[in-house]
Amino acid sequence: MGTMKFEVPHSLPKDEVKKRVEQLLQYWGSKYGVKADWAGDGAKLVGKVMGINLDASFVITDKAVQGEGTDPGMLLRTQAKNYLQKKFGAVLDPGKSLTDVKGTLD
Repeated sequence: MGTMKFEVPHSLPKDEVKKRVEQLLQYWGSKYGVKADWAGDGAKLVGKVMGINLDASFVITDKAVQGEGTDPGMLLRTQAKNYLQKKFGAVLDPGKSLTDVKGTLD
């Protein structure tokens, strides 16, 4: 399988972005069993989501979260990208507090 790239812009400080993304990764860990291994401003994710193997990595920059992962194939590619954009977009919403983010992950 190929690789699928994604990028979600943000306007928050990097340390705040990391806290919010950590919440998202904890959610994915409890819901899907996805394992995250942090290294600096990035993480590697491994697991299985809805029967599809996930092997991805991303890095937090000053302006975006950029990453790439296993391409789930033509039939699921758009759905997977939309899901990532939606989830990262929700946790990186500057109009929400970290507490708000924790309560809206499902």
